[in-house]
Amino acid sequence: MSPVRMGVLVSVAFVAAVGLALIARSVAIGHARPAPVAVMAAPQAPMVRVLVAKRDLSPGDRLTPGDFNWQAWPAEGLNPAFITDGAAAAGPSVKAPATVKIETAALNAASDKAHDLMASGAGGAAGKMVDAIVRDPILAGEPIVEGKVVHAGAAGILAVSLDPGMRAMSVPVSAESAAGGFILPGDHVDVVQSRQMDTSGGAKKFASGAVLRNVKILAIDQNTTRTQKSAAVVGATATLEVSPAEAELLALSKSQGELTLILRSYADTAGNSSAGGGPRLAEQVNVAPAVVKVFRNGAPADVAVTR
Repeated sequence: MSPVRMGVLVSVAFVAAVGLALIARSVAIGHARPAPVAVMAAPQAPMVRVLVAKRDLSPGDRLTPGDFNWQAWPAEGLNPAFITDGAAAAGPSVKAPATVKIETAALNAASDKAHDLMASGAGGAAGKMVDAIVRDPILAGEPIVEGKVVHAGAAGILAVSLDPGMRAMSVPVSAESAAGGFILPGDHVDVVQSRQMDTSGGAKKFASGAVLRNVKILAIDQNTTRTQKSAAVVGATATLEVSPAEAELLALSKSQGELTLILRSYADTAGNSSAGGGPRLAEQVNVAPAVVKVFRNGAPADVAVTR
């Protein structure tokens, strides 16, 4: 065999040996590499939605849909007094495919929307809290419990409805003395007394006048809220919100003569209640408005002022 052919064969054998060595090395490395291990996510603790306050609530506050919302709460730390939506769910323990994730996100969004509707007073346990009055202070984020609120018609509703320093006092009314039954809880009235006056000549004379002005109506009979079934309520008693001094004046006026409630316009309810001038004889009452000249920007104008 010629030297040239011998050299070619040696080169081919060397290349083949190197190739076999590389193949054997890669196979050995592949067998030595550890197989991937699937790590299972730890299961999440069951969660429950609990009704909590969105802001600090003080005694006497009337709850509105914007005062509370649902918040996730660990089921193991749930107090039986908490108000829940009744739904409990555990977190996923395995990795779901992408399609399942998308469907789960859509379901969660729909569930959140439903819970938001409930929290806004649309129904359910949250809807029952609308118009309830706070009895004890509730901090923002604190669960709302029945023991800290009073519902309309429940015992104690009137006491928590009163403003600080005010009192509740009832007076007898009828359809004639209560604007035909159109005076409802939440309205403001003037309390007018009518009684017979003592005269030196022996003739009977009667006087009438406001003893209290701009007084808030707390209840008609035992109804503390307006009802949508009827626009008028004819009751036997009306409960008024008065100061301690006004309560004494009202008690004296009630014993001296008949009381009549005069309904005030919604546009004329600003400010606090005040004492009136009391009963006056007809000849002492001036119903004509007084005219006062007012200068505005140097220009005079006549303004009528009722007494």
